[in-house]
Amino acid sequence: MAASAISTSSHLLLSGASTARPRRPSPLFLSCPIKKHGSTTTTTGPSLTTTTTTIRCEAATVDTASTETKKKSSFEIQTLTNWLLKQEQAGTIDAELTIVLSSISMACKQIASLVQRASISNLTGVQGVVNVQGEDQKKLDVVSNEVFSNCLRSSGRTGIIASEEEDVPVAVEESYSGNYIVVFDPLDGSSNIDAAVSTGSIFGIYSPNDECLADMDEDSSTLDQVTQRCVVDVCQPGNNLLAAGYCMYSSSIIFVLSVGKGVYSFTLDPMYGEFVLTQEELKIPKAGKIYAFNEGNYQLWDDKLKKYMDSLKDPGPSGKPYSARYIGSLVGDFHRTLLYGGIYGYPRDKKSKNGKLRLLYECAPMSYIVEQAGGKGSDGHARILDIQPTEIHQRVPLFIGSVEEVEKLEKFLAE
Repeated sequence: MAASAISTSSHLLLSGASTARPRRPSPLFLSCPIKKHGSTTTTTGPSLTTTTTTIRCEAATVDTASTETKKKSSFEIQTLTNWLLKQEQAGTIDAELTIVLSSISMACKQIASLVQRASISNLTGVQGVVNVQGEDQKKLDVVSNEVFSNCLRSSGRTGIIASEEEDVPVAVEESYSGNYIVVFDPLDGSSNIDAAVSTGSIFGIYSPNDECLADMDEDSSTLDQVTQRCVVDVCQPGNNLLAAGYCMYSSSIIFVLSVGKGVYSFTLDPMYGEFVLTQEELKIPKAGKIYAFNEGNYQLWDDKLKKYMDSLKDPGPSGKPYSARYIGSLVGDFHRTLLYGGIYGYPRDKKSKNGKLRLLYECAPMSYIVEQAGGKGSDGHARILDIQPTEIHQRVPLFIGSVEEVEKLEKFLAE
């Protein structure tokens, strides 16, 4: 009797309720704080207590801003493979180019391993052969060239391969051939190998261009028709590049790439054996206080360049001259310049009338990257990417880095 006398009634009052079920805002949850409306009547007696309380439930919208800023998982990484697939889905590159770039990354992994084990595997020192450039080939030059070539051939997407270490471009045999032209320096800075200083690989990717005409020398008439077509196809200005990049072998293995939509940097994670995205949309500072020139050649430079170099050493009103940093490896010097700003230069001199760096394999790909990062590449007078090659191993002067620094040099050389 006493138990039946005890009753508690709760009323759920939903605001705006109607006979038709209302459409709920999304997302929402029901918040039901207990609110007493009016007076609460309590009757007490010897054996019973009756209490009436009104409760209102209200719909509350979830704060989407806090949901979007959800903490990112520390295990979430983006590999080069995933990044390439996203570029393909976005229509920036096609499936064929994705395969070519994946093959190049595999070649870089193999070369990185060879470089790290060079002393152990007896790959230091010279091979005993002089390449087409008139330079003594290091053992790793030869091996790296073979690794790069094999990876590109096996991809089945490259039609012509041109290497700094080869006399002429190589046409991929028909059973493996594709459409892309890949030019590369398999191991830049190989003279530093024996001292364990940073080195790198540089590459550029073109589509075929039948309109390009190479300046053939007298001996070119003896080349077979396929080889001549290779030479013609490869000789393209840097403006035609579809993609370019480099891989630096140092304390970390860094793979820097551009497919025409900014510059991205990937670092080889030894735990997974994969290149992992570490820097997005790299931008070079507009100016910098670092220069990288081989000043050992100072007396061989023309007076205008000497005057420019002297200006960098002048403390001026700030009391701080530029800092000199020179590794002797284009990839290493360029990577530092890309991150910190400044200028890298390899000018012409009395010994090297046209400079020393190759247009197709080194200057054009690096200029493509620096422009994608907001910098500038010049031969001292003209934009590197506008230069029409006249031969496969053409050399040009190179000044590359922050826009303001390169333009400052151009003004000195134009006086």
